[in-house]
Amino acid sequence: MNHHETAPLPRIATLDCARGIAILGILLMNISAFGLPKAAYLNPAFLGTPSARDAWAWVWLDLFTQAKFLAMFALLFGASLQLLLHRGKVWIRARLSWLVLFGLGHAIFLWDGDILLAYGLIGLVCWRMIRDAKETITLLKTGVMLYLIGVAILLLLGFMSHGEPGNFWQPGAAELQYEKFWKLQGGVEAWRSRLDLLSSNLLAIGAQYGWQLAGLMLFGAGLMRSGWLRNRYTPAHYRRLAAWMIPLSLLIQLPGVALQWQVNWDYRWSGFLLQVPRELGAPLQAIGYLALIYGFWPSLSHSRIGYGLTLVGRMALSNYLLQTLICTTLFYRFGLYQQFDRLQLLAFVPLIWLVNFLFSKLWLHYFTQGPMEWLWRWLTALAAGERAQQNAN
Repeated sequence: MNHHETAPLPRIATLDCARGIAILGILLMNISAFGLPKAAYLNPAFLGTPSARDAWAWVWLDLFTQAKFLAMFALLFGASLQLLLHRGKVWIRARLSWLVLFGLGHAIFLWDGDILLAYGLIGLVCWRMIRDAKETITLLKTGVMLYLIGVAILLLLGFMSHGEPGNFWQPGAAELQYEKFWKLQGGVEAWRSRLDLLSSNLLAIGAQYGWQLAGLMLFGAGLMRSGWLRNRYTPAHYRRLAAWMIPLSLLIQLPGVALQWQVNWDYRWSGFLLQVPRELGAPLQAIGYLALIYGFWPSLSHSRIGYGLTLVGRMALSNYLLQTLICTTLFYRFGLYQQFDRLQLLAFVPLIWLVNFLFSKLWLHYFTQGPMEWLWRWLTALAAGERAQQNAN
């Protein structure tokens, strides 16, 4: 195969760098989802009162990473949809449909923490809204409104909850044993279990999370259309924005984090109501992180780390799936699952980041796109009735 056949148009380096940071940042939360039972992801008290070390690790991760990098990635995904509008509806629908299929395969056969399916499904709804919005301000306002609807539904679910935790929050010994069995065993049993989890996730996307995801995508498209994500403002503007948005986000979230610890991560409070401050703060913090990247871009763009992050971002899909392959191999095939606590698991993250950097640098030395990016583009062109020899972005 010739990867140069479908070479993309010139890229926006700041966007690639931000995408690279988002992909690497998502791993800070995902590493717990790989190495610990599913219930541990949001609930450090899934086995009873956690150790002080585990609780503090949860606090820092919740404040600085949980939902922030996913929100950042969703904003960038919406920005990409805005950039791709010129390709037309057939091409965009084909591209997003293939992403849905990639997500299905990833969620069933590899890992239950997949995000590709949700992004593909919500993207199929959002791209028309982005295309049809006449004004940039309309995109931004609609994005905020949809996001707040999602948060309001979360609040409503909290008030409707009867406080009885399900297995996903407070699993018993038998559930934990079974989860360990199918994760380490793999095969048909694991596929069946992941399919069950997938159906629950799809319900959550349809009922609540999808609203927030759609809101972020529309807002990201608005930021792209306004020129904000095209780096058209001064570095001082971006730095000023970061200087007040990140602290504001932390101020919103701190009471929720403190109260969750206070109620020992009680299901009704921590599963719903006290997640609201985090969900309100996350988009502000994600935009603050983006503003930091853009504010320091003049120096970042000339640094080795900035160059490496840009390469990782150019291969975001390949690197995301590579993280899954590495982590499922380490924790499920090599049996490291449930052998480390939340803080110890973070020691794996820099090593996986290093693999992402080296893989991106080596691959892009020979090809213009990552392997999954090339496949995605080729399949899209095929499904859209174009041949892969057309240059497209």
